[in-house]
Amino acid sequence: MDNHIQHAIDIVSKGGIVIYPTDTAFGIGCRIDIKQSVDRLFSLRRRSITQAMPVLVDSIEMALSCLVCPNDIVRHLMHTYWPGALTIVSWCNEDRIYSPIRGQGKTIGVRVPDHKIVCRIIHEVGVPILGSSANFHGEKTPYTYEDLNPALISLVDYVVPGECYKGNASTVVDATGSPVKVLRQGAVIVADRDMR
Repeated sequence: MDNHIQHAIDIVSKGGIVIYPTDTAFGIGCRIDIKQSVDRLFSLRRRSITQAMPVLVDSIEMALSCLVCPNDIVRHLMHTYWPGALTIVSWCNEDRIYSPIRGQGKTIGVRVPDHKIVCRIIHEVGVPILGSSANFHGEKTPYTYEDLNPALISLVDYVVPGECYKGNASTVVDATGSPVKVLRQGAVIVADRDMR
């Protein structure tokens, strides 16, 4: 497995695109700081640049480097539910986050996955990676390797083998206001007391 992970690290470091397992589903990603890579990922996923993609990080510190003035609720959610299947939408550093990643808006969804493979890739690359599900836009989310579309596999640079543990998408919350709004109910149930 180490050889697979190292190969993925080398590819992503150079701007390539890989499919990888997470705690929730198989993801598809590239480093967020190479615009050509991000453009290629949107194109091959057939996703509009006005539809934001989630960002995966390996730590709260890396998440905070992408955000602007995250409020106390955001910080509390990070410390309570990460690593884990909670994607937190918050105001982002627009100078650091390329426009399509944030859907040409001012926020991003970010999370620390609870999966050693993807976290090691992110840590070794040293920058956040995109964390969209590994499917063509509008198709079903892949929770196993067998769920992956061979046509999509043929378009990426590498697929890291592995298992996803949850079999469910991450929960997505909008933490730009108070109370927090649940945009998608997924693998994590956020307690009401944590959303105020």
